[in-house]
Amino acid sequence: MPIRTRAAALAALTVAALAAGTVLTAPAGAAPKAATAKAAPPKFLSASELPPHPSSAWTAGPVTDGFPVELAYCLGEGVPAYDYRHRAFHTDLDTGAVQVTVVTGSAAKGKALAALLDKEIRTCADRIEASDPEVEAEGRFYGTLPVEEGATVHGLHTEASWGASDVHLLSVGRDGRTVTVVGWGQMGDFGDAPVGAFKKTAKKAVDKLY
Repeated sequence: MPIRTRAAALAALTVAALAAGTVLTAPAGAAPKAATAKAAPPKFLSASELPPHPSSAWTAGPVTDGFPVELAYCLGEGVPAYDYRHRAFHTDLDTGAVQVTVVTGSAAKGKALAALLDKEIRTCADRIEASDPEVEAEGRFYGTLPVEEGATVHGLHTEASWGASDVHLLSVGRDGRTVTVVGWGQMGDFGDAPVGAFKKTAKKAVDKLY
C-alpha cells in the first residue's frame, strides 16, 4: 500500500481534530514558573528505548515546546491548556512515534489530567467514526502498568474507505504532578502492533521522567 495513503488518512484525521477546536498549546493553567524554575525538567525517551523496528533504525527529533500535532487525531479537542513539550521519532519507513510531557501545578492536577487524557484515548475510535463516515475505527485496552502512579496502554486501528489501514499504540502515565503520553503508529492492523515492546517503552517513559 503506498505510504501516501497513510499520510492522507492521518492528515484528514488531524485536520478534522484541528477544525473541531484543537488546543495544541497555551500557557494558561501551567504550573507557576517560580515553582518549577528550580526543578529539573522531565526527561524524554531516546530512540533506542522505542519498540525495535525489524528493518529500520529510529531517529529522535529535538525536544520541542507545544502539544504534538501527531496526537491531534485522538487528543485534539478538549486538551487542557498547559505548557506541553514533546519529542517526535521516525524510521526510514512508515513507522513513527511521539512523546509529550507536561508538569502540572500539583499531584491532584496531574491525576486529573492523566484521567482526562486516558478517557479521550478510550473514546477516540467513536469520535473518529462520528467525524468521518469514510473511516472505521476500533479501540482496544491493553491494561495498566505498575510504574510510579500508574500508566495505561491502548490500541487503535483505523481503516479508510480508500484502503488506508493504520494501527496505533498509546499510553498515559504519571509521576506525581507530571504526565506523559507516548504514541506509536504505522501502516497495518492490530496484528502488526508490538504491544509487549510498547509496554516496556511506556513503562520506561514514566520511569525516566525523574
